[in-house]
Amino acid sequence: MRKKHKEKGKKARIAAKPYHKSAGGSDKATSGRPETAALSSPERINRYLAHCGLCSRREADRWIIAGRISINGKLIETPGVIVQVGDHVMVDEKLVEVQQAHTYIIYHKPKGQLCSRSDNKGRPLIYDFLEVAPNVQSIGRLDMDTEGLLMLTDDGALTRALTHPGAKVPREYRARVAGSVSMETLEKLGRGGQDIGRGDISDAWEVTVSSESNGHTWLNIVILRGRWREVRRTLEESGHPVRRLLRTRFGPIKLDEDMPKGTWRALNRGEIRKLRDRVEVPDEKNNRD
Repeated sequence: MRKKHKEKGKKARIAAKPYHKSAGGSDKATSGRPETAALSSPERINRYLAHCGLCSRREADRWIIAGRISINGKLIETPGVIVQVGDHVMVDEKLVEVQQAHTYIIYHKPKGQLCSRSDNKGRPLIYDFLEVAPNVQSIGRLDMDTEGLLMLTDDGALTRALTHPGAKVPREYRARVAGSVSMETLEKLGRGGQDIGRGDISDAWEVTVSSESNGHTWLNIVILRGRWREVRRTLEESGHPVRRLLRTRFGPIKLDEDMPKGTWRALNRGEIRKLRDRVEVPDEKNNRD
């Protein structure tokens, strides 16, 4: 990753640095930058371009309409075209190839960054600091003021499986809230059933008090869904507004205790297997030892 040049009228933003986790086993870390290989089966052109790491499928459709895509030397005009094995696909007259391996990374997101590809208010985005392909997206989101563990991948099947409400993949947080939290409130949070607005009812949580000081309480919280600002809304409704929120775990993956904010690392093969096993997504050939 490299420094981004200063843009006119904007503050220069420094790309996030890789963090190297100390070796704890024989599984090597996967590369944050995917390699390429030949197409193995027919595929729609927009999906093919997304697999190449060049763009999203929606963006690929726009490129097609703009006349930027050709197959075997012939410009295509409709998004429904199928790429066959052995076809030569070009974008702006440059040959592209599909990825051989997916990208899986963990990012220690600092406060003040949006998990979005664009923002009409010009606020900082995680992708301003992470130099990843356009089809690498976050697995779930953290709101702008929430810190901590954020995983990103271009493995759409795994993302869908992990974020499906029925999967009930645990997400663990540390929350610093205003006031002293009573046993009655803890029991209420544990039961769920509160109206937290937008037609949502709070889920039952695993919640314990970590510490109390200076009119604030640190809570350890485990939730099983990732609804919009769920932790903040639920605690606000309970009379304890969140002052700081940090995600420390998503499923079997924990945030490394010594991982600095604003750094990233690739998940190793063992960690990827744990994620896939958690939601019963079959291993892919390129993710095996």
